[in-house]
Amino acid sequence: MSGRTIRSLLAATAAGVALTLSACGGSPQPAAAAPPAPSSPPAPAVTASPVATTSVGIANFAFSPAAITVKAGSTVTWTNQDEDAHTVAIAGSPASQPLQNGDTFTHTFAQPGTYSYLCTIHPYMRGMVVVTAG
Repeated sequence: MSGRTIRSLLAATAAGVALTLSACGGSPQPAAAAPPAPSSPPAPAVTASPVATTSVGIANFAFSPAAITVKAGSTVTWTNQDEDAHTVAIAGSPASQPLQNGDTFTHTFAQPGTYSYLCTIHPYMRGMVVVTAG
């Protein structure tokens, strides 16, 4: 292409841009806001009636039973029966180390209250411990 042809193309492009801007009020439109990043759905709440026990199994990517009731001072034991690792993270306490198949984790609940917990590796796995007065 010759220099004259390139200058003609540039002039035509500039004229087209100017015409487009003047038709839109003369100022460029702001870019559309980016859509919000997708978020993971909230984990379902534990709705099962609490079972009186101090043992919780971890199998098929779920805590079973999902909700238990114990007296203050009780020690609860979680046992991983899955081939995948899981953790037990009780609200207000440090999470357990990843539990491999057959590993256990224990926690003593000293004060009455309702304690939710989850697996930090699979946050959709949730459970609840209801602690009643001793």
